[in-house]
Amino acid sequence: MFTDYSIQAIAINAIPLIFAITIHEAAHGYAAKRLGDNTAFLLGRVTLNPLKHIDPIGTVLIPIALVLASSPFLVGYAKPVPVRFDQLRNPRIDMIWVALAGPGSNFIQAILWAVFWILIQGFDVNEPFLISMAKAGVFWNIGLLVFNLFPLPPLDGGRILAGILPRRQALMFGKLEPWGFFIVLGLLFTGVISHWWMMPLSDFFITILRALTSPLRMVFSP
Repeated sequence: MFTDYSIQAIAINAIPLIFAITIHEAAHGYAAKRLGDNTAFLLGRVTLNPLKHIDPIGTVLIPIALVLASSPFLVGYAKPVPVRFDQLRNPRIDMIWVALAGPGSNFIQAILWAVFWILIQGFDVNEPFLISMAKAGVFWNIGLLVFNLFPLPPLDGGRILAGILPRRQALMFGKLEPWGFFIVLGLLFTGVISHWWMMPLSDFFITILRALTSPLRMVFSP
């Protein structure tokens, strides 16, 4: 049963999550198009229309469950953008850039939400809803960035690792993809990813984020 608090929590997180996932997937499609593969573009997936990217489970049910459970990590996923790596001009190298485009977009969004957070506090905008939304924007994007970099297909980190490995090892590694999602879920539920991956990498990227926004924070410091 939804309470007033849970409805407010969902409202605060909805906009940052939708932006985070939509731009993440559109970035994959845009990078693929620039590097030679028009598949996502022809299917209408290089768009900021969230309806093209929303997955009922990964974009709605899982994030709501995490928010209501007050999870320390916020993750989710959208419908994956189709990419034909054989159509890329330099498949092994370009695959890495296409995979990095999504997490890279999340890091940029985290910076923008952090700047928004600093500005509304710096200008004494005493609006708890906006402050909470800015905070959620930072942590959703950091969470998605770190989660998607986990080096197991079909996550972006798995694509990156496959592009780095020698061809023979990359082919063997690629055979994990049909089972990768279930392996990731198992590692999530056992806490392995949270403890050994999400926590240290989230702290790492938040430290970088603080360093990048420190000049702005100094401007607005008392």
